[in-house]
Amino acid sequence: DLGDFYRIPADTRDLNYEKYFEEGTYDLSKYVDYRSDNTTILNVEQTKEKLLSLDYIQKELEDFKNGGTKPIASEGF
Repeated sequence: DLGDFYRIPADTRDLNYEKYFEEGTYDLSKYVDYRSDNTTILNVEQTKEKLLSLDYIQKELEDFKNGGTKPIASEGF
């Protein structure tokens, strides 16, 4: 018993990171990162169109039209 103190055991894990560079999956390097410079950036109208194509959004709007709760962003729709 250490009274009001905690005993934290030493971290004895292997810190040799070489195995992650020399072993493992090489296929990961084939993928291109998702970044703003390699994807299509939508304008406001395209974003609305994309959102309105989602079933979830359509159901929420239908619920709102039938007297349900107000959608989070109903302005402009």
